[in-house]
Amino acid sequence: MTVPRTTMLICLLTAGLVLPASAEELVVATFGGTFVDNSKKCHAAAFEKATGASVKYLLGSSVQTAAKLRAAGARAELDVAYMDSQIVKQMKAEGLLQSLEPAKIDHWGDLYDASRDKDGYWVSMMFAGTIITYNTNLVKTPPTSWADLWKPSFKGKLAIPDISGTSGQQFLMAAARLNGGSIENIDPGFEAIKKLKPNVQMMYTQPDQIIPLFERGDIAVAVWYTDRTGAAAAKGVPVAAAYPKEGAIGIVPTVSVPKASQKRELAQKYIAALLSPEGQLCFAQTQFAGPTNRKVQLPADLGKLVPFGDIVRRMYFPDTDLVARKFPEWSERWGREIAR
Repeated sequence: MTVPRTTMLICLLTAGLVLPASAEELVVATFGGTFVDNSKKCHAAAFEKATGASVKYLLGSSVQTAAKLRAAGARAELDVAYMDSQIVKQMKAEGLLQSLEPAKIDHWGDLYDASRDKDGYWVSMMFAGTIITYNTNLVKTPPTSWADLWKPSFKGKLAIPDISGTSGQQFLMAAARLNGGSIENIDPGFEAIKKLKPNVQMMYTQPDQIIPLFERGDIAVAVWYTDRTGAAAAKGVPVAAAYPKEGAIGIVPTVSVPKASQKRELAQKYIAALLSPEGQLCFAQTQFAGPTNRKVQLPADLGKLVPFGDIVRRMYFPDTDLVARKFPEWSERWGREIAR
């Protein structure tokens, strides 16, 4: 006997055999390379298992993500945005973020005060820093000062960041401080980098662009990030970190929820995965990120490599509110004097 198609459909429905609706998707703007690889492993996997939702990552620098938020306006292109602190403060000031609900975010109360926006618009899931990274195959005496980058021996073997990334902004500050300047008096930094420019082989815009150069021996030193250095070394790239005596420049990467997103509750569950002791320990072990959750305990050897404890206390953390106000002027000037 032939069963009518409508009868079959009714039977399937009552038996619960019809496939469920597609899982909800969270669109997350983040950084590329090892950062996103380890985010998938340490954070997205646990979040997806707990919620049934999926994470779609879009890659770019803090400045590129900020540009997306400005361009999107009232359109919900992103649900979570990773940005360094001076950039996220610009987004907050421009009204492009929505406030978080700390009471609904697990582990919020376990964080260091410096890791949380006082108004609840962003939170930091890690400490990092801008340092000197050197090629262990080419450099036998590690650099000890930012001034070492200007040594003639590194001519043609040096990579520095573009100002569109946080490391570029921070290198400008380091060069200014090295030569008697400051955030308020940035001129010495621009003058120093102009003198350095003939020695530079690459000015990178994405952090992992320089990994092949280290692998081939094309560069001996670079201004790079603490976490990228550790993660690259763990994968066999011949690099090591040098903390300048004047102080590495501290970075507080953040996550926030863009104002246009309609998925704040789901986004906050994702953020909770970043702040959990398990997620932070995993990210410290794989991405060499300094934990911001006070309850995280690191193995002694790892605690000496990542921004944690004494290393953090020796770092220079710039006034990111001031940097956020100065950045547009710096960026325009960099385009005229350095990038061309």
